[in-house]
Amino acid sequence: MMTKMNSRSFLATSVLAATLSTQASASEMLSVVGSWSSLPLHKQFEQPFWNQTIPAKSNGEFEVAMTTHDQMGIGGGDVFRMLGDGVFDIGMTVADYAVADAPALEGLDVPLLATTAAEAKTLVEAARPMIESIYQDTFNAKVLAIVPYPPQVVFCNAPVSNLDDLAGLKIRASGRMTAKFLEALDAQSVNIAFGEVPGALQRGVIDCAVTGAGSGYSAGWWEVTTHLMTLPLGGWDPVVTAINLDKWNDLSSTDQELIATSVTEEFEAPAWAAAEGALQEDIACLTGNGVCSRGDKRSLVLVEPAAQDVAKAKEILSSKVLPEWADRAGEEWTNRWNMSVGKVAGLQISAQ
Repeated sequence: MMTKMNSRSFLATSVLAATLSTQASASEMLSVVGSWSSLPLHKQFEQPFWNQTIPAKSNGEFEVAMTTHDQMGIGGGDVFRMLGDGVFDIGMTVADYAVADAPALEGLDVPLLATTAAEAKTLVEAARPMIESIYQDTFNAKVLAIVPYPPQVVFCNAPVSNLDDLAGLKIRASGRMTAKFLEALDAQSVNIAFGEVPGALQRGVIDCAVTGAGSGYSAGWWEVTTHLMTLPLGGWDPVVTAINLDKWNDLSSTDQELIATSVTEEFEAPAWAAAEGALQEDIACLTGNGVCSRGDKRSLVLVEPAAQDVAKAKEILSSKVLPEWADRAGEEWTNRWNMSVGKVAGLQISAQ
């Protein structure tokens, strides 16, 4: 009954129904919900893959109706819940948006462990079996892909020159582990949705905000900030693509193989390849220091981390942030993290 459907699910179903009504019938229809519509990950990779590659690779057997969670008007934290309920077939968004339902997911994106895309990919691959278990058990979903946003750096509308200058400031975090890190720095972590950040910075609700340099450039954060601190306090903000498990199990083995292979080769691999070296150009675009092929150069003050900033950040991570996460996640997930990500990173943690 419609009266028993929550408002978000009804809205999502209505949006998808309207989209589907414009599509011709096909042997297999996939309803797909992408991540932020305004950002390069969606425009350059998600949208062409699902709207063009999959229909072409399947010789028209798959037809796709695609929208994004922000176009639907639902929060990022609802995407995988609704996916598990079967409101749509495939969903993708930042894993950190779902940590309220699964605290163990925080272990996918630990700040400061990776400084290059290659390192980040190695850590993601180590974490993947753990993440697959979480999605199956918590969201009734199968993980198809994990791809990165650019490293999560700090945009400030306040003069900052080092890590200590963040103390006392109100800062929007990109995920829960980043929030805990900021609190350990004696900053005030503020929970604000990505799309609301520019207004919050302009009104003084927050002093700084963490996101990918390229995302901040695309979203115009350079209009409301003055300084860019490039220490990757927010990790890489991995975006998980998953399919409803019931839908997956209904597909033939041939169709499953087509989707899985295509996602790996023609979505995941290009997205990771683009992430390598992207930070340097993003910084150039934001600060005016270097070549920018994406558009006009901006003039944020570049704040590069000193050796003491990096050392202090890593000490806080190992002594405070990770042990606190271990308490939230529990012994089973802490042990799995230690045997996977921790083993690769050369770092072991235990609950406090």
